[in-house]
Amino acid sequence: MTNSTHTYNQRFIVTSIILSILLLILIISNLLIGSVNIPANEIFGMLSGEECSNRVWEVIIFQSRIPTIITATLAGAALAVCGLLLQTVFNNPLADPSILGISTGASLGVAVVMLLGGSTLAGASSSYIAHLGSLSGAFIGAMAVLIMLIVFSSFVKSATMLLIIGIMVSYLTSSAISLLNFFATEEGVHSFVIWGMGNFSSVSSDEISIFTIAIIISLIAALLMVKPLNALLLGNRYAENLGVNIKHTRNALLLITGLLTAVVTAYCGPISFLGLVVPHIARLSLGTSNHNILTPITMLAGAVMALLCSLCSVAHTTIGIIPINAITPIIGVPVIIYIILNRRKLQYFN
Repeated sequence: MTNSTHTYNQRFIVTSIILSILLLILIISNLLIGSVNIPANEIFGMLSGEECSNRVWEVIIFQSRIPTIITATLAGAALAVCGLLLQTVFNNPLADPSILGISTGASLGVAVVMLLGGSTLAGASSSYIAHLGSLSGAFIGAMAVLIMLIVFSSFVKSATMLLIIGIMVSYLTSSAISLLNFFATEEGVHSFVIWGMGNFSSVSSDEISIFTIAIIISLIAALLMVKPLNALLLGNRYAENLGVNIKHTRNALLLITGLLTAVVTAYCGPISFLGLVVPHIARLSLGTSNHNILTPITMLAGAVMALLCSLCSVAHTTIGIIPINAITPIIGVPVIIYIILNRRKLQYFN
């Protein structure tokens, strides 16, 4: 074992321990802090199986806070690994899930449901049917863009050209959303704007199992792609010499990224910056782009970051729940500025 490998393994162990401790602290904090003040002994008593003295507190913990914690943890890991996959595939440190238009495709699907539905859906925004309609619209929109990109990838060999196509698709979907907003009712626009702010608490206790299974299966698929990802870091020719099918690998990575982005966006709204920022934080912590250790650390860091944002959103209970997309840029922008200013020192993609 070389000295550099030993150093990276040490960093991996230390970083894993630190992130795991932070994850545990944030999970407990998200359980204890909320719009309703619940005594800590009552919370831990409920978790250990004791009967709660207040039925309302039990509902809040098991039907609101725990599903929100699970959703934030999985959504953060999913978006972070999406950013990592795209940054490697396109050899672009500023690539993230929204750059290919998948997030905006989901937004377009929701816009069609909410804005064309007008006051009917807006008035039924709390109903199961309205929620299912928005969820279906987001998933269909995201998958439509993903299928379009996979079709284009069969004709376009250059990853850069495919990236440009994704950006153009994003512009087109954004334009369509703007037109829908212009012709929609006031109630419809209001509902769509609220959805677009991002929310980890929108997954109910009945839906959490479906959300969890979909995310975990896709994350496992991402972990299985670490070898071709490492090969891609050294260039397409080197990867092909190692037996990596560039076209199939790229399509597989697009499919994984698309599924993760579609599920998270459908349930939580278009969460910004996590997919862009977290992979860089993981690289800075490890000092390497070896996906064998970078991928799990990115997932763990994404979960920590999402839980931190979720905690910040409910910390000031006097002013209500702050939208997630109002918090992520505060954390993300300084990191991106640091990456840009130190891009010559941070040679991740060589």
